[in-house]
Amino acid sequence: MNQPDPRLPLATRPGEGGQGERRARTRRARRSQARLKAWQEEIALLAAAGVLVVFVGVVGEALAWQGHWGWATALGLGVYAASLLLRVAYLARSLPLAWRHREAWGVPGLVQDHQRRLRRAGYRRQRRLIRLLKRYHHSAMSVPDAMVVLNEEREIEWLNLAAIEMLGLNRLDIGLRLDNLWRAPAFIDWLANGIERPPLEISAPGDDSRALSLRIEPYGSDRYLLIGRDVTALHRLQGVRQDFVANVSHELRTPLTVLAGYVETLLDTEDGQDPQMHRILSNMHQQADRMRRIVEDLLLLSRLETSQPDTELFEPINVARLLEPTLNDARLVSGEEGHDIRDDLDSNLTLRGVPRELQSAFSNLVFNAVKYTPAGGRVEVRWARDERGRAVFSVCDSGIGIEARHIPRLTERFYRIDVGRSRSRGGTGLGLAIVKHVVLRHGARLEIDSTPGQGSCFRVIFPVRPTMRPMPTAAGASPDRDGVD
Repeated sequence: MNQPDPRLPLATRPGEGGQGERRARTRRARRSQARLKAWQEEIALLAAAGVLVVFVGVVGEALAWQGHWGWATALGLGVYAASLLLRVAYLARSLPLAWRHREAWGVPGLVQDHQRRLRRAGYRRQRRLIRLLKRYHHSAMSVPDAMVVLNEEREIEWLNLAAIEMLGLNRLDIGLRLDNLWRAPAFIDWLANGIERPPLEISAPGDDSRALSLRIEPYGSDRYLLIGRDVTALHRLQGVRQDFVANVSHELRTPLTVLAGYVETLLDTEDGQDPQMHRILSNMHQQADRMRRIVEDLLLLSRLETSQPDTELFEPINVARLLEPTLNDARLVSGEEGHDIRDDLDSNLTLRGVPRELQSAFSNLVFNAVKYTPAGGRVEVRWARDERGRAVFSVCDSGIGIEARHIPRLTERFYRIDVGRSRSRGGTGLGLAIVKHVVLRHGARLEIDSTPGQGSCFRVIFPVRPTMRPMPTAAGASPDRDGVD
């Protein structure tokens, strides 16, 4: 037996279109008959009231009542109004009854019929909404990421199966505060300010070998959605990559040092003064020096990625004084190109941090601005508070600018917009990656604004009270607080 194609509209399905159309016509006919009957009943009542008026008027005229027609009209209208009031009261009593047929006459019957249609439509919408909610619930329960709905008090209102499996929660925890169930200090501190912070990477409760990435998103007026993702495999891959880079870089350092030493020795010999040989040895020395700088940057980057910030090295830093040697070196690098390097440094604004790391990050930003700004261009270095009281280090230039599609990837290792230009300027492709990790270790944020042909602006924004962020390798550790003085 042939089955109708469900993709076809109802009117075109074999054996169904005609039946559905007949049902619709039957419903329309019944509604028309109900309206006609209601109006016939109303007209009959009006006619009865008119007959009453005529009868009372004739009787009044026979008895010589003064104003008898006025009294007759008032009596007829009063009787009709009383009948209408009684029917409306009867209709009001029947409204709470869902499906009991207590028919009202006349115009109230039309109201009753309309009310029943609205109620049936409401029930249909309610059933559709219930079906949609059930589908949404089943979909959310099957999502592989942990999802927990929290209220303003951080109490659990709903959680899916992945949250039960990843976070060690259960259905009985609904209604309890999440920070009372998961007592990791890093998580408690992050949850208190989770909306304003980047995602937290932390070990799963009860399983230190499992790494989670958590973020919290507000929705509605007073609800929050905590989302957790298992990033254990990604952390393992990152660990393998970091170990490989660190080991290779360490093993390359000694051969490069020996090679550079021999090249320098050859340059000082009599054979090294030969023009052709001098050119070859100079190129070898230049490339060896470049490889040495790449190895040093890789080792620094590996240390920043895999180690915890040592709070014992933190000290109050006069950033204006820290930047003076960097600005002097930048003017020397500019040389004959004659860049207009300006500075606006608040000497009273200090910062707690690791001087060596901040010096490396700030100098990378300043030297990049000089390298990628045409001769005679402007470079502005600024250290001051913004309107929100945050300490901000910014480097703005009038250079070539960066297209928007490149900005999200600028802090990746070895990512270059123009490979040839970067190499000719002596870049290793690791400077901004180092800047990113130093910034994260000091609880700050890097912002990049750029317009091609107009220049770029790099800003390092420190919160009012920056917080040292734990590295993923020590997830779950308690963060140490340091602040802007």
